[in-house]
Amino acid sequence: MESEQGASNNERLLAAARSDNQEMLQEIFEKGDFDINFQDGLGNTALHNAVSNGSTDVLEYILSHEDCDVDPINRIEKATPLHLAVRLEHPELRKYVVESLLEAGADTRIKDKNGDTVLDTLAADDTEIRTLIRKAQAQASVSQDDVASDDEDGDAGSGSGSGSDED
Repeated sequence: MESEQGASNNERLLAAARSDNQEMLQEIFEKGDFDINFQDGLGNTALHNAVSNGSTDVLEYILSHEDCDVDPINRIEKATPLHLAVRLEHPELRKYVVESLLEAGADTRIKDKNGDTVLDTLAADDTEIRTLIRKAQAQASVSQDDVASDDEDGDAGSGSGSGSDED
C-alpha cells in the first residue's frame, strides 16, 4: 500500500485543511514530501482553506510548521488568510482565527485586489477584532522601532553587540 496513487500530499494537505481533518494532516506531516505553502489553481494554500472553512483543529498545526507563510496571497481576490479570517460569520470563530494569525505574525498592511487592508474590510461594528488588529499593528511598529534604535533598553541581555559591553 506504500505506493498508492491518487492525490499528492500537497492536494491532501489542502483537503485536510478544508475539512478540518487533523488525522489526515498529521499523517501528511509525518510522511513529509509536501509544501506547506502549496497553492491550488486559485492560489489558495492550506492556510487559506483552514481559515475560510473555520478548520481550527488543523489551523494550529499549519501555523506551527516552520516554513508556513502566514501571508500568502490568493489569485482572484489577492487576499491573505487574514483577509478571509475577518470575514468569517461566527464571532468567536472569527476572533480565534484572527488571533491565531496575528500571533503567527500575519501582516495587517497587505492590500487585496480592491486595495483594502484587513481593517478596511472589517465590519465597522467589530470593535473586538479591530482592537486586536490595531494592537498587532502597534506591536509591529514597536518591533520596528526596536530595530531602529536600541538606546533605551539598557542592553541587559539584548545580545545586540552594541559595543557598550566591556571586552
